[in-house]
Amino acid sequence: MLLVAYVILALTVLSVCAIATNGAVRGGGAYFMISRTLGPEVGGSIGLMFYLANVCGCAVSLLGLVESILDVFGADVTGSSGIKVLPQGYGWNLLYGSLLLGLVGGVCALGAGLYARASFLTFLLVSGSLASVLVSFVAVGPRNITLAPRPGTNGSSVPPRHGHFTGFNGSTLKDNLGAGYAEDYTTGAMMTFASVFAVLFNGCTGIMAGANMSGELKDPSRAIPLGTIIAVAYTFFIYILLFFLSSFTCDRALLQGDYGFFRDISLWPPLVLIGIYATALSASMSSLIGASRILHALAQDDLFGVILAPAKVVSGGGNPWGAVLYSWGLVQLVLLAGKLNTLAAVVTVFYLVAYAAVDLSCLSLEWASAPNFRSQVRKYLLRLDVRKEHVKFWRPQLLLLVGNPRGALPLLRLANQLKKGGLYVLGHVTLGDLDSLPSDPVQPQYGAWLSLVDLAQVKAFVDLTLSPSVRQGAQHLLRISGLGGMKPNTLVLGFYDDAPPQDHFLTDPAFSEPAEGTREGGSPALSTLFPPPRAPGSPRALSPQDYVATVADALKMNKNVVLARACGALPPERLSRGSGSSAQLHHVDVWPLNLLRPRGGPGYVDVCGLFLLQMATILSMVPAWHSARLRIFLCLGPREAPGAAEGRLRALLSQLRIRAEVQEVVWGEGAEAGEPEEEEGDFVNGGRGDEEAEALACSANALVRAQQGRGTGGGPGGPEGRDGEEGPTTALTFLYLPRPPADPARYPRYLALLETLSRDLGPTLLIHGVTPVTCTDL
Repeated sequence: MLLVAYVILALTVLSVCAIATNGAVRGGGAYFMISRTLGPEVGGSIGLMFYLANVCGCAVSLLGLVESILDVFGADVTGSSGIKVLPQGYGWNLLYGSLLLGLVGGVCALGAGLYARASFLTFLLVSGSLASVLVSFVAVGPRNITLAPRPGTNGSSVPPRHGHFTGFNGSTLKDNLGAGYAEDYTTGAMMTFASVFAVLFNGCTGIMAGANMSGELKDPSRAIPLGTIIAVAYTFFIYILLFFLSSFTCDRALLQGDYGFFRDISLWPPLVLIGIYATALSASMSSLIGASRILHALAQDDLFGVILAPAKVVSGGGNPWGAVLYSWGLVQLVLLAGKLNTLAAVVTVFYLVAYAAVDLSCLSLEWASAPNFRSQVRKYLLRLDVRKEHVKFWRPQLLLLVGNPRGALPLLRLANQLKKGGLYVLGHVTLGDLDSLPSDPVQPQYGAWLSLVDLAQVKAFVDLTLSPSVRQGAQHLLRISGLGGMKPNTLVLGFYDDAPPQDHFLTDPAFSEPAEGTREGGSPALSTLFPPPRAPGSPRALSPQDYVATVADALKMNKNVVLARACGALPPERLSRGSGSSAQLHHVDVWPLNLLRPRGGPGYVDVCGLFLLQMATILSMVPAWHSARLRIFLCLGPREAPGAAEGRLRALLSQLRIRAEVQEVVWGEGAEAGEPEEEEGDFVNGGRGDEEAEALACSANALVRAQQGRGTGGGPGGPEGRDGEEGPTTALTFLYLPRPPADPARYPRYLALLETLSRDLGPTLLIHGVTPVTCTDL
């Protein structure tokens, strides 16, 4: 058993030493070391195990101290050697344990300095007691020792039982070599290998006391490995020596019938008692102060929120007395168990789990060949081979280009909802030429943008670049943002119109800041790090020509494009992180075909139309949009029979498991019979006159607006709502974004058509998808 225990301890100690020498160590013991190397998730779970193990270990030491005191001073002690002054029973034992816990807690609450002095005193007392025991094995002659009667027997009617101290005797050693498990005379329970090992292992766990005190050590990276290894070697030698001497000189009856037999064979029994009491007090103090330091470190890292907030409280001298009180209360609850052997198995399990976790942590560090998971991240990024991509695992990986975040805050949050676990990058282009500048103006801006990500509560990376033009900067970001298979596949832009920009920093509660312009910790307020929104009529950093050219560039680079208009009008509850179940009922309208064509057709089956469906479905899966109803509009040509296209679309939606309402609307009534279908882009490319294209855009805009206020009960041309009541309004509209014209000279006209198409529609996303995103095969 001792060899098994010390193999476990040795492996754990070597693991702790390897981690402790990996860098600077502060308070929190094994939790701090592991959390700073493998992350707070791993360190937090191990720290919690260590904390509970120390709490229960403190209770075990106190219960053992109570039992040893009552063995001498208890009123129910049998034999002539006892001083029968203390009443016994469950309630009395709990009272004694609580009083001793108060003494131990008082020492720990006063600080590590008093604990260190008390520990040194107990070390001297234990050393003296141990020396007297070792001498007694040699100096004391053979003797008979009367044993206490077993529980439940009447001592006066049962003949007294005796154990024998034989001195060094080969026959005694031979008789003690077998297992010979018997009943525990204090509880009457039958002992097994597991129950005996549980008690024995508790006597070996104090070797982590030094690691738990890492915050109070002058040089923990040196002291923890040196002190812990010495402690393991020293205690193992002492245990082996005591085991050998006991089995050579004491018969089995004495060893099984009197747990305090050292006192019976000692030259001066009071010194043994002093050593036992000092050992138990020292163990309980080290467990309690170690537990408090682990808890304080857990609380400082905010792993368990407000539950551990009081454990952050420290005295003027830095002693975490709040964590001491927390731990004191838990130990008091554990004392209700009442018996040492009853609790020993629980404590052993806690320690074994904690030690196993430490060993596995060190093993993972060795396998990763690095002090954290960054090696691991690189390995899986390399496995994310773009050549092995499959449409079933497609996710939108967004690059949102932001000029000034003051006016783009709602779009920041909407894009965060659209990413569906994919990559999300905030990109910004600073205009300039590095040749004419003394230093890079981009690097100092990262802090402000990262603070923006924190306050907006979006899961985004930040990528900034310096370029002579926004268009060239956008090309840079589209090419170099991301890493390996995690690169943006979708460009998101705000819409280019004449609407005056709004300052959402002034109205968003997350960005409310002190009037003096500083945040907690003295850092400047976020509002001072970004310029005020552009004044109406002031020059822009991006011309309409370059804006459309940026869209065309992205499509040439095989990137999907999303243009977001009027996102500031989105219902606030739809942009929150909580559930939208209590929000007002809204629609999300999807028009999966090009409305700038002269008439409809099966536009919903092309790649772009399916991309619109996928993006709308992703948004509907976000908790804040769960209550919104998805509506898909099919445009029928004048010669198309109603119902046929709807049936095909419903079959596709069923295969894709998309829950949506399908509505048909008549479109392209002015087309002549027998007129050939126009190719996509004819209107934007100038195949028709500008006036005709403008009229088509106005007509399409009127069609979309007419459907936005309709309820779900009406259908095309039907009554609004049900029973005369107004139906739900549209919260967001998805429109098909046509490709820009081939002739750059027509870019301004193209942008004007998009403005007309999306005018007064409220929050709108114009999307052009070039990536296949749906698959019905396994």
